[in-house]
Amino acid sequence: MIAGRSRQDELYEEATAAHGPALERLARSYELDADKRRDLLQEIHLALWRSFEGFDGDCSLRTWIYRVAQNVAASHVIRHQRQRLRPHVSLDDIAEMASSADGEAAAGRQESIEQLYALIASLNPVEHQVIVLYLEGFDAAAIGEVIGISSGNVATRIHRIKRILADRFERGGRQ
Repeated sequence: MIAGRSRQDELYEEATAAHGPALERLARSYELDADKRRDLLQEIHLALWRSFEGFDGDCSLRTWIYRVAQNVAASHVIRHQRQRLRPHVSLDDIAEMASSADGEAAAGRQESIEQLYALIASLNPVEHQVIVLYLEGFDAAAIGEVIGISSGNVATRIHRIKRILADRFERGGRQ
């Protein structure tokens, strides 16, 4: 350990180096508004750093990170729903996405991605957590460990959520 650095700091640095982009994607899936998303990401990072004080290694670092991040994001959504500040759909973030040589095709892809984020944001909290973790590459057992349901239940939910999202996407986002 480097002098002056705690285990908490080292775990946080390791976590953000390995999973920083995934945490950004998770925040994006919960918050469509760019400013609120930055606030959420900051809340996640603070909670993550604080959580490492009590990290005992009973689960993998990855599972711990997602458990903390999911809890912070779910609390964020609940808080904003209560305040009725959560937007239903926002296309302001399209400019943030990388553009390609073919501007029209890129715009179409960006619009589709934004529509998918909006559809994911409209799911109930458990479905939202399941599909975000699935999209991050977690298997059913790991997802179950993070959110506290059986892997069989997770697999069933993934199948159902994918079907729901595909149907809604085909209907242009209408439920």
